[in-house]
Amino acid sequence: MTTTTTIADLPGLKGTELGTSDWYEITQEAVNTFADATGDHQWIHIDVERAKAESPFGGPIAHGFLTLSLLVPLATQTYTITDAVMGVNYGLNKVRFPAPVPVGSRVRATATLANVEEVAGGVQNTLSVVIEREGGDKPVCIAEWVTRAYGQPA
Repeated sequence: MTTTTTIADLPGLKGTELGTSDWYEITQEAVNTFADATGDHQWIHIDVERAKAESPFGGPIAHGFLTLSLLVPLATQTYTITDAVMGVNYGLNKVRFPAPVPVGSRVRATATLANVEEVAGGVQNTLSVVIEREGGDKPVCIAEWVTRAYGQPA
């Protein structure tokens, strides 16, 4: 399910589940690339053999911030604002990582529109996003994400 709306109609969707993304596979290559990009080379993420032998997770896991970075490709699959000409990431109010994401897992996001506020030229949206792992018993990331969508200048 994906919601398609306009800036003007968005306030009427407050409290509505906007949709659920496709599944996304967490590969070791993606974890290694993220480690290189961020400088976070902790062994639980990149040393497959050590993680299998010593980690309580039974193998390597994705970085929490890698999981968080998936908000963009996953949550943006859940809704479209047809008359937005630009969107920006405004920040996060709250983030938690209740469960690990083992490499090889598939994750997806469900987004709910928690709040909408008018700002100059557009709207500020607060999304409650839950990222789940296929077969997992609890979410791997729960985030309150603030974005802004801007329309065509008058």
